[in-house]
Amino acid sequence: MTKPSMPTPADAAATTATQRAATAAVDAAITSRRSIRRFLPTPVPPAAIEAILQVAARAPSGTNTQPWQVHVLSGAAKRRLSERILVAYDDPVLAARHSEEYAYYPREWTSPYIDRRRKVGWDLYGLLGIAKGDKAAMHAQHGRNYLFFDAPVGLIFTIDRILEQGSWLDYGMFLQNIMVAARARGLDTCPQAAFTSFHRIIEEVLDLPAGQQVVCGMSLGWADPAAVENTLVTERAPVAEFTQWHQR
Repeated sequence: MTKPSMPTPADAAATTATQRAATAAVDAAITSRRSIRRFLPTPVPPAAIEAILQVAARAPSGTNTQPWQVHVLSGAAKRRLSERILVAYDDPVLAARHSEEYAYYPREWTSPYIDRRRKVGWDLYGLLGIAKGDKAAMHAQHGRNYLFFDAPVGLIFTIDRILEQGSWLDYGMFLQNIMVAARARGLDTCPQAAFTSFHRIIEEVLDLPAGQQVVCGMSLGWADPAAVENTLVTERAPVAEFTQWHQR
């Protein structure tokens, strides 16, 4: 059996304009994705949400298990969940009764992760004029997670408890697909692990089966262009910092 020939410079030069445009569109959708923290109230048509989810469902999953379950909230349903969570969040006694079901963040923080975490936090608070030590303002800003940052659509993602770590990796690719597909349509998102602390409230409000576990939430809508918090662009390490090339 002969080995397939390697692409030549002539092959690369033959790349069509259509291919170049497709590459640019995909790259733009990925690189323009940001976590938006204030949305316009403009409704998102259900057909657009369904189209995004249909595209996102092409994410790979081990043996095609497709582990994702999605709960789309808008209108009264979204308000009902937000109100229930905020009652607990704003009451220290009630809040102490809630905790995340799985550890999203490390139990012990080390560099460079703690440095990146601190920087993005203070960059955001700086834009919002929240001073270091202003716990009330920080509490209020974090609480906006549970309003889905005023987005017209809130998404809650769940997974079957019998599934293992590999399915959670698959789930991450599905979530990324949603965010990229949303950007392709001019929409924005904010993935939110904050909801996991109040998973028991979510389970009750959404009447989740006992076998379903909350993975995270996500806000979906059109970014408010006048909101200062939406000007935050987080840094990314250069490729050389996280890549090792093995050639011999």
